[in-house]
Amino acid sequence: MAKLKITQVKSGIGSTKRQKATLESLGLKKLNQTVVHEATPQIVGMANKLRHLLNIEEVK
Repeated sequence: MAKLKITQVKSGIGSTKRQKATLESLGLKKLNQTVVHEATPQIVGMANKLRHLLNIEEVK
């Protein structure tokens, strides 16, 4: 299964509580932090909701 490399490139300061909680659930706490997750439908959905704050790359 493919993996996603997710990097936070913008701050979540002005975001809603729901968006901040989603950032936290993805494992992102700091700016420019990178995490790697399996490309499950749940992770892809969370990343797509926050794509204005994130840089998402597919890793094989």
